Amino acid sequence: MAARNLERIAKEVRELIEEEAIPLEQTLLRNGFWALEPKLNTLRDKVKQRGLWAPPLPERYGGMGLSLAEFARLSEEMGRSPLGHYLFNCQAPDIGNMELLLEHGSEEQKERWLWPLARGEVRSCFSMTEPEHAGSNPVWMSATAKTEGDCYVIRGHKWFTTAADGAAFAIVMAKTDADASKGHRQYSLIIAPTDTPGFKRVRNIPVMGEAGEGYFSHAEIRYEDCRVPLTNRLGPEGGGFALAQERLGPGRIHHCMRWIGISARAFEMMCRRAASRELSPGQPLGAKQTVQHWIAECNAEIRAARLMTLQAAEKIDRQGARASREEISTIKFYVANALEKTVDHAIQVHGAAGLTDDLLLSYWSRHERGARIYDGPDEVHKSLAARLILKRYGVNPDP
Repeated sequence: MAARNLERIAKEVRELIEEEAIPLEQTLLRNGFWALEPKLNTLRDKVKQRGLWAPPLPERYGGMGLSLAEFARLSEEMGRSPLGHYLFNCQAPDIGNMELLLEHGSEEQKERWLWPLARGEVRSCFSMTEPEHAGSNPVWMSATAKTEGDCYVIRGHKWFTTAADGAAFAIVMAKTDADASKGHRQYSLIIAPTDTPGFKRVRNIPVMGEAGEGYFSHAEIRYEDCRVPLTNRLGPEGGGFALAQERLGPGRIHHCMRWIGISARAFEMMCRRAASRELSPGQPLGAKQTVQHWIAECNAEIRAARLMTLQAAEKIDRQGARASREEISTIKFYVANALEKTVDHAIQVHGAAGLTDDLLLSYWSRHERGARIYDGPDEVHKSLAARLILKRYGVNPDP
């Protein structure tokens, strides 16, 4: 896509966010997702009519057919509001699940699950993390899927299954082979409709005091003899880890550009407050050197984060996620920290007002603190990036 066209589309996306999404944020904070869902569905129809639906999906599935780097540019604009990606049907975890189904789903699976997702008729979730095991070790899980006749029987305990509340199905990571010597090849991805007997959504987990609902929630799930057909396996048996990693590479671009959108909006709020809030007549808060330094540092980090992430997206488009591991790990920890720093400084500049739900800053502080944890904690990504760099110097730092 020509750069000029992409910038025109980005401008149109921003206008929709400013005019349609941002005015609804207080309703979301006060009344929750379900109260807002009918209005959101109307706005989603409007997005479809304007030809902006599901930007990363191929046109044959109703999307715009954008590359990862092209979508990254739009993702920043959508990230300015918590409602942004949902309105354009490219929200996590659905977009990652659509990409998995697109690349690895059977024709039957695409018909049953991909098409409804692509049309925005249903939502989905991705069920991988377990409370009993470190999430930073993706091949240490207890959930099993044992073959019984023509079915898998799933047994296990998962949590932080984002958006499970109201989802039509989950893609579950479970152990299909008990041979520990096979390592990550023990695990497979299996599609489990949420209305299957034995699929138990225990609760929406409170995150810093807020459980949320619908798309804006993280669920605890128990699989209690949850029986699904063998044909619900996504990809080859034992291929679950590889498919999950394939999903996470582009997914980290999606996250990082959304975080940059949040950071950019929090930065603008901070600057407006610094310019308008007077400590005494004629003395704006922005006249203080400490605040000036915060503004300069956050501006520099947001700019750097944007360029680094777009560069990583372009490399993934050219060479694939595996060849881009250093770039992916670098942006994952760098952008997450830039986000947290910007939101925190914006809260500080707003004073007590920054702690209230009259603004989005407290919402972002609660919900985006996880940016440094999920999809691999900072410490894991820093170590991986450093090992990849050191190998170029002839050092093998792996134990």
